[in-house]
Amino acid sequence: MRLLQLFFVTLLLGFVALPSLHAQNPPSPYTVTVPVPDTSDAQRNQAFATALGQVLTRVAGGQDLRSNPGYVDAVQNAGALVRKYQYQRTATGLSLDVDFEPSAVRRMVSTLGVASAGVKPPVLLLVQGSDGSLLGRTALVSLASSAKARGTEVIYPDATGSLDLDKVAAADPSALAAINQRYHTGLVLVGKLHGGSADWTLLSGGQSQHWKSQGVSQDMLLSQVGDSMVDRIGRQLNVIGVDVNDGKLWVGGLHSARDYVGLLSVLRADPSVQKVTTVQAQDDSVMLDVKATLPLNSLAANLAAGGHLLLQDGTHPGADVSLRWLP
Repeated sequence: MRLLQLFFVTLLLGFVALPSLHAQNPPSPYTVTVPVPDTSDAQRNQAFATALGQVLTRVAGGQDLRSNPGYVDAVQNAGALVRKYQYQRTATGLSLDVDFEPSAVRRMVSTLGVASAGVKPPVLLLVQGSDGSLLGRTALVSLASSAKARGTEVIYPDATGSLDLDKVAAADPSALAAINQRYHTGLVLVGKLHGGSADWTLLSGGQSQHWKSQGVSQDMLLSQVGDSMVDRIGRQLNVIGVDVNDGKLWVGGLHSARDYVGLLSVLRADPSVQKVTTVQAQDDSVMLDVKATLPLNSLAANLAAGGHLLLQDGTHPGADVSLRWLP
C-alpha cells in the first residue's frame, strides 16, 4: 500500500496521533544560570544583562545580535523581562538562576529587527580523554561555558547508553538514528584529546566538519573549541531569511503513516515554514512543495539539525533538496 493511501486509511480509522518528538523535555531556552560574586544589586543587574544576552541569542536561533540597534539598551534593562530568579550555592561559589518571560523575550527579538529562526537543538558532546574514556559534565565545563555564553546549549551522554563513536563520526545513519531517539538532536560534537591537541568532528544532520586544535592546557583547548563549534554551527544554520522561497523537498525513509505525520509536524513547527503541500508519493518517499522565509538549502540544514532528518548527497529529480527521515 502506498504511503499516502496508508496515511488516509489510518486517518479515517482514527489511529493517527502526532508522535512524541520530544519525549524528554529539553532545558528551557529562557532560563540561564550565571555565576555571581555576591548578592548586591549591582552584581544582580549585571547577571540579568549577561543572562538576557544568552537568551536573546538562543531565541534568535544563534544569531549574534550585539551589533543590532537597541541591543545595548535591551540588555541594560534586562530586569524588566525577568519572571523569577533565585540564588544558589555551588561547589565553585554563588550563582544566580534567571528565568525570563518568554513572550517578552520574543517581542524583544522582533524589536531588534530579527525574525526568530527557532531555538536550535542542543549539541551532544561525545569527547574522549587521552585515556579513551568519555568526559563528563565536570571535565567539559569550559567547553560548555564558552558555548552557552554564545547561546548554544549542550547535553551529555547518559551512563546507561553506549555509542560507537567511530560510527557517529562517520555519520552512520543507524548511529545518528539512535542519537535522535535518545537525545533528540542532530547536532553532535565528537572529540578525541591527545595531550595538548585534539581531533574534532561536528555533525549537523549527517553532514560532517573536521578540524584539529591545540591549547596550552586542556581547559583552554576546550574553551577554544566551544567557540569554534558555535562559529561552525552558525555558518551553517544562522541564515536570516527575508523573501518567501518556494521549492521542493524530497523526503525518503517514511515507513508508516506515523512517520508521515511526524514529518509534517516537524515542518509546520518550524517558524520559517509558511506552507507545506504534498505533491507526490512513491514507495517510502514524498515530494513536498514548501514555502519558507529561508532558502531551501538553509531550511533543510536547520530541519536536519533537529535530529529527525538527514541531509542526502545529490537530489531527486524535480527536488531542490533531498532528505531522509530518521525513525
